[in-house]
Amino acid sequence: MVLNPVVIFLVSLVFPGVVARTKAKIVGRKGAPVVQPFFDNIRLFQKGNVYSQTTSWIFQIAPVIYFSTIFMAMLFIPLGKQPALLSFEGDFVVFAYLLAFGKFMMIAAAMDTGSGFEGMGANREAFYSLLVEPAFFIVIASMALLTNHTSFYNLFNNLHLESELSYLIAVLSVYIFLWIAMIENSRLPVDDPKTHLELTMVHEVMVLDYSGFDLALIQLANGIKFAIYGALIFNFVLPMQDYFVAQLVIFFVVQLLFAISVGALESFKARNKMAKNPQWILSLSALAILGFLSVLIITGKIILMD
Repeated sequence: MVLNPVVIFLVSLVFPGVVARTKAKIVGRKGAPVVQPFFDNIRLFQKGNVYSQTTSWIFQIAPVIYFSTIFMAMLFIPLGKQPALLSFEGDFVVFAYLLAFGKFMMIAAAMDTGSGFEGMGANREAFYSLLVEPAFFIVIASMALLTNHTSFYNLFNNLHLESELSYLIAVLSVYIFLWIAMIENSRLPVDDPKTHLELTMVHEVMVLDYSGFDLALIQLANGIKFAIYGALIFNFVLPMQDYFVAQLVIFFVVQLLFAISVGALESFKARNKMAKNPQWILSLSALAILGFLSVLIITGKIILMD
């Protein structure tokens, strides 16, 4: 449905503002309005780009491709009973690798600058994405095994027709997808978007050389990515509801709670030590495997012998 990406895009415009406002309230500050990041992007869109002489065309086209891949991935997301604009069996694979291709272009752009710091950040971002990818596919595989479907729309709609097992899978999936969203958006505990120490920066050091229109595209794409994961979480927790207006209200509530949760987590959780990040990220895949094995046992694919 055409309305799906429109709703997700509108949420993405205020999502970073809600996160920032939540963090400000927790530490006792007034904070900027929730629409401040939107106005900041408008100001950046009106500015020109400055390119280093050491960069090539890769650096210049990377933000456009990054934004385009995330925007395309958004078209695969259903909203409850409303099918996605693009939907087919196995569409989650295209979704995952659209996001991966966009990240690859940003990594290539960081390497293109010739900066040792940006190369270091690109190396970390690529490594963390590599480690978190299995968790995503294992969760989707669990749902596919449980529902006998491989498209987002059919997965979510048939998941809620099952027994108590579906609720267990939904809760586990929401937890895993929450942390996948934090990792894929380079937030705490693996990265801190507010840090200014190059030795510990990941995503922020990758975009240091961007300005103006390109920087606005990157920031807008990051907001859309957060809203996409919020939409996926919404589909996991959506109760059986045939009224689109009710679904829309629940969608905005879930997105608001998701943004507040991100702000709260970043306020109370410390950043991991760099050496501990791989182990922590892999623990999400281990948790997803436990869910997958539970589905295998309950569906009779694995029979436990006495």
